[in-house]
Amino acid sequence: MKVETNKELKRMKRMFLAVVVAALAVIGACRRPAPVGQESPGRPAAAPTTNRIDVPDTVRRNLGITFARVEKRAVSTVIRVPGQFELQPEARREYRTMLSGRVELDVRQYEAVEAGAVLYRLASPDWRDLQQKLSEAESTIRQTEARVGSIPTLIAAHRRHEEILEENIALWEARVAQLQPSHDAGVVTIEELTSARNTLSQQRAELAEILEKEADLEGQVAAAQAEHDAAHARFLLLIATASTLLGMPAEDLAAPYALDEHLHTGIHRHDEAEPGFPAAKWRQIDEVEVRAAMSGVVASLDVTGGAWAEPGALVLTIVQPERLRFRAMAMQSDLGRLADGLPSSIVPPKGGTIDLKDAIEATLSIGLVASARERTVEVIAVPKRAAAWAKAGVAAHLEITTAGGRPELAIPVSSVVQDGLTKVFFRRDPKAPDKVVRVEADLGVDDGRWVVVKSGVKEGDEVVLDGVYQLMIATSGSVQKGGHFHSDGTFHAGEDE
Repeated sequence: MKVETNKELKRMKRMFLAVVVAALAVIGACRRPAPVGQESPGRPAAAPTTNRIDVPDTVRRNLGITFARVEKRAVSTVIRVPGQFELQPEARREYRTMLSGRVELDVRQYEAVEAGAVLYRLASPDWRDLQQKLSEAESTIRQTEARVGSIPTLIAAHRRHEEILEENIALWEARVAQLQPSHDAGVVTIEELTSARNTLSQQRAELAEILEKEADLEGQVAAAQAEHDAAHARFLLLIATASTLLGMPAEDLAAPYALDEHLHTGIHRHDEAEPGFPAAKWRQIDEVEVRAAMSGVVASLDVTGGAWAEPGALVLTIVQPERLRFRAMAMQSDLGRLADGLPSSIVPPKGGTIDLKDAIEATLSIGLVASARERTVEVIAVPKRAAAWAKAGVAAHLEITTAGGRPELAIPVSSVVQDGLTKVFFRRDPKAPDKVVRVEADLGVDDGRWVVVKSGVKEGDEVVLDGVYQLMIATSGSVQKGGHFHSDGTFHAGEDE
């Protein structure tokens, strides 16, 4: 790995020197040295050389030079492990057909939707069947209510008839009792006595029939009430089924009526409601509208618009891309140092366009799975905030701060570069922001991203992060020469004129 790095440095150095030679041949912007013993007329003697390099704003832009601050960090106690972001399980929601029917989509893939927005509509014959069952149950309820309401009137009429019959029976019993002595005395004929007795028997038979009908009516009341209760329970179950299918509260489906009230409309759907009695919501629904239960982005569409879908078919999936977690694999040898809740942060990988300072604090938990073959253990970190660069599948590193250690001055590892046998970095001159100072690195331990600096910097200083290789190549072997960059990125030792 070190050999490849040295080869790369040599290649970059040759390319950069070629650019410098070409620039010097074309531009000629620097002063040619005066002959020995002569000074340029009207010019003072050259200033003493230093290890400072001019990097004005134009040069910084051309070379892509950026800076990172020197920070105090507990580098020796940081465990740094690679991993990647993934969606949390609750960040994904699938929407499937609850009934068979024709699907009409109302959203497009990758479209952002809010909670309650219509996702698709389903024209389903099964929904029509459910509406018919609801209508039949409601009709049965109304019919049984009418029967239960009319039977008491019939019972009252029968009881009035019973009272009349009882009065008639009492009169005919008295009549028979009067005729019997007269018949014994020969005053009343047997025909008259027999006729009175027959009438009394008829009245008694009619009374018995009335009492039987009254008992039957009381039984009909109990049967009608039981049928009414069964129809009402069936209606509530059907409403609950419709509520589940439509994703609407049962109270909303029954509106504007309460669930224990029943419509005053005809049995069939096309019948108009009586004046002052509007149809319930469930009667007015022609197509099943499926709405978003949460806000998010439409990740996939699994059916085409107008397609016929069977029950349970996947129509679309919505995800909340900001609901992420970070999964990494730590070494099992670090298990003694790891614990749930340790301070952690997710840092972007080096070498990209993401600002390395844009780290995300996270809540750490040790996973349930370890690998005996790889000797690793799973760790999960849930970000405490959303970041623009954090996406499912993006690789990054998890930095876990374990117990112990003390904060020390540290700089990014990528700001240190190897120059021969020496490691160097470039510190921005705090008194002259357009200059950087080449410093031989006096380094301590590192965690793969940050390295301890034992001397040469103080907290709050800035060091070159991007562009450090260009500076190293330009100053390699000439630390005491100093120099400057031209606006085109070419370097020249000594002071600019």
